[in-house]
Amino acid sequence: MVVPELRPWRAARPHVVRIADAVRPRLGRTAAVAKPRIARLARAGKAQVARVTRVTRPKTWHYTAGATTAGLALAAGVVTSAGPWDSSGQRTAERDRAAALGRAGGTDHGRAPGASAQPRPAPSAGPVLSGLGGVSTVKSAPDGKALAKTLTPLLKDPALGPRPAAAVVDVTTGRRLYGTGSDTALTPASTTKIATAVAALSAMGADHRLTTRTALEPDTKEVVLVGGGDPTLTAREASDGWASLRTLADRTAAALAQRGVRDVTLSYDTTLYAGSQKHPIGVNPNLALVSPLMADEGRTDDSTSGPVTRVTDPAADAARRFGDLLKARGIKATSPGPSKATTRAKTLATVASPPLSALVERMLTDSDNDIAEALARQTAITTGHRADFAGADRAVNARLRKLGLPVKGAAFKDGSGLNRADRLTADLLTALLAKAADPAHPELRPALTGLPVAGFTGTLTSRYTDGAAGVVRAKTGTLTGVNTLAGTVVDQDGRLLAFAFMANNTTNPAAAQKALDKAATTLAACGCR
Repeated sequence: MVVPELRPWRAARPHVVRIADAVRPRLGRTAAVAKPRIARLARAGKAQVARVTRVTRPKTWHYTAGATTAGLALAAGVVTSAGPWDSSGQRTAERDRAAALGRAGGTDHGRAPGASAQPRPAPSAGPVLSGLGGVSTVKSAPDGKALAKTLTPLLKDPALGPRPAAAVVDVTTGRRLYGTGSDTALTPASTTKIATAVAALSAMGADHRLTTRTALEPDTKEVVLVGGGDPTLTAREASDGWASLRTLADRTAAALAQRGVRDVTLSYDTTLYAGSQKHPIGVNPNLALVSPLMADEGRTDDSTSGPVTRVTDPAADAARRFGDLLKARGIKATSPGPSKATTRAKTLATVASPPLSALVERMLTDSDNDIAEALARQTAITTGHRADFAGADRAVNARLRKLGLPVKGAAFKDGSGLNRADRLTADLLTALLAKAADPAHPELRPALTGLPVAGFTGTLTSRYTDGAAGVVRAKTGTLTGVNTLAGTVVDQDGRLLAFAFMANNTTNPAAAQKALDKAATTLAACGCR
């Protein structure tokens, strides 16, 4: 049985105000210290190239991420071309202090004022943002022995099972500061999504969009709805910036009217993907069948995230809804059936998803399994692998290997982490985070900006209500007997650290979660010198 990710989808305004007020003084102090260094470090960081060095005994991986921003703020010349960053390398939408004290967080909760139909990225808390500004150069990294003395007793908590694994890396230098069982491949649960994010961004780029189209077969008046693998396609009246099936119907009806066509045979094409649509866990409320054509993730209610009953055939459901939309626009359409658009078919209309960066952020913030499986398949397609579970496994592994990451022992049997056969190491998880912070790879940064912020967004909204709220930013992972947490913290000295804590064979999920949160909170509070 799979235990779904926790569903803390609401955060009360007074709670957010209290946390924001608590972290404001620390933000001010760190920002004041860092300001004179930012310009100088930005120039130095441009020329820095990441490298990975293996030290044989003990096994330690170094990921040089660049001193420019403690690995999170990108060099000014690089970030300008990477997307919506301001001159300091901070994502523009993140400046709005957890955006605020009166708006809900998460990537799929509306859009920023004045934005042109783009989903608002997950807001960040003050200390998380201070970590984006280069303050990790204020003091040296924590001492490894002191860190071990602090963390080791916490990781011996019986709630974490017999042999938990952990790794802590200094993001600026890429040096591993602490590790226990860090090269042991364990079941990662949803922290797998970090690997999926990095592989997809590496293969396709942060600006890539997924296109759904309609095509008209010549002489037959057959209109084919062609699935492009966009899991965020929506049929709702308010599209909130995602690709709209209603818009596609508008454009298709107009194109048909121009041709004098008012009566069509409707079909749908799902041939972009190969193999079984059913995930190895079977029918499950945590995800729909893996199909290149679906509307609203096949959900049977008005939810946008979390587990819910799904339609039995997402592609047929999307095509049926599209047919109804065409009829409402004066185009008579038959009941749809499966088909394949030929090379002779003429494209009538298209709609495109937001950029991949937005999809990755939504996937990580909400732990969205449907997006994760779609991005794994898209990675396979882009890199020339078969678009099924096995092909996605090979594609993700190959992309990470190409980035120089330690993939030994890793297995990516799906993109979401719902498959218990997935295997990752704590070393790989911290390496992924450090690589995403590397100024040489600005396209990977959404793998960090999408991480939930403790006490503020996504799956961490109701966690860390004291101590490390706004300081920890991490991806959660939960299956029966599996509890994991991987992300970043800004420690007491303003140093940005990447961490991964992995526990298998746990028996009490609540106690295991509490133990992981305590370890991350302690890491954030530790100067450890």
